[in-house]
Amino acid sequence: MLGDNMKKFGTAVILAGGKSTRMGFDKQLLKIDERRLIDNLRNKLNKTFDEIIVVTNKSEYYLGFSDKITKDIIVGKGPLSGIHVGLVEANSHYVYFVACDMPNINMEYIDYMMEELENLEVKACVTRYGKWIEPFNAFYSKDMIWDIEQHILQGARSVNSLLDKLEVHYIEEEMARTFSPNWDMFLNLNTKEDLEYFLKIIGRENWGI
Repeated sequence: MLGDNMKKFGTAVILAGGKSTRMGFDKQLLKIDERRLIDNLRNKLNKTFDEIIVVTNKSEYYLGFSDKITKDIIVGKGPLSGIHVGLVEANSHYVYFVACDMPNINMEYIDYMMEELENLEVKACVTRYGKWIEPFNAFYSKDMIWDIEQHILQGARSVNSLLDKLEVHYIEEEMARTFSPNWDMFLNLNTKEDLEYFLKIIGRENWGI
């Protein structure tokens, strides 16, 4: 439940701890026009959020950063490890999560999710994609910390199977596409081909802050 002195919103977490095996180099270092992708994400998120947390296993990449840099508390459990420590470290009840390889942050959609959550008491706000879900570009609640720990103790590590057990506010694909018709706000740059597609189809002109 929301504590008396805790803001409902205010923290965004960038997960930067993936192995980047398909890209061929660490995606935390991904640059477009000499600008690191993660720096662009931070600059955009700073316009809406009071606190930015970067979850990384390479803190040396972020020397001099003004944002909070942290690492997994529960190691080796994939995205759940990053979500867990992000929630533990956050100073707001609901926390926005995005991955460091997602270039197309849609601030209007973030605002919409916060409006949806304003009068709800749920543990997450997540978008559906057909029968699947999009685990990032999503909000999770600090109330999930215990649930994540129990889920991991039971030997599970799937975000989807965890959410199946919790009260979640789902935004349906049809609504989400009114903000992002081509679904690019959920694009992950997992491979060099993804990066080439992004630069060609999305266009460098949209890369500005």
